[in-house]
Amino acid sequence: MTIAMQLSTLGNFVLYFVSATVLVGIFALIYTRLTPWHEIPLIRAGNNAAAISFSGALLGFILPLSSAIAHSVAFIDMIVWGIVALVVQLLVFLGVKLIDSDLKRRIEGGETAAAAKLGVLALGFGILNAACMTY
Repeated sequence: MTIAMQLSTLGNFVLYFVSATVLVGIFALIYTRLTPWHEIPLIRAGNNAAAISFSGALLGFILPLSSAIAHSVAFIDMIVWGIVALVVQLLVFLGVKLIDSDLKRRIEGGETAAAAKLGVLALGFGILNAACMTY
């Protein structure tokens, strides 16, 4: 196999990777605006609960986005399913917030149990989301 053959799909790699990175940035921006606490300053201040919950949400989005990349038949397919993954993760957050009305205080207070619950649910639904994208 020649180097030219090996590099023939480099353009697609760059397109998908850059697009996925942009989608992750969009997700992070929307998610941090949707939550009633401020993840980035809390994480910078050493709040483990904010880091755990935000990491779970990011992974819960990135996992189905990865599945969308792996299973898409066209670039637009990946974008559409990436948006579906984004919406699912936002709905997961809203659902957890609905059942735990004290979530803001608990995350801001550094309560890792609340953060673990949110992070695990985000990741778990991300896994389900990714699996459902294969059909």
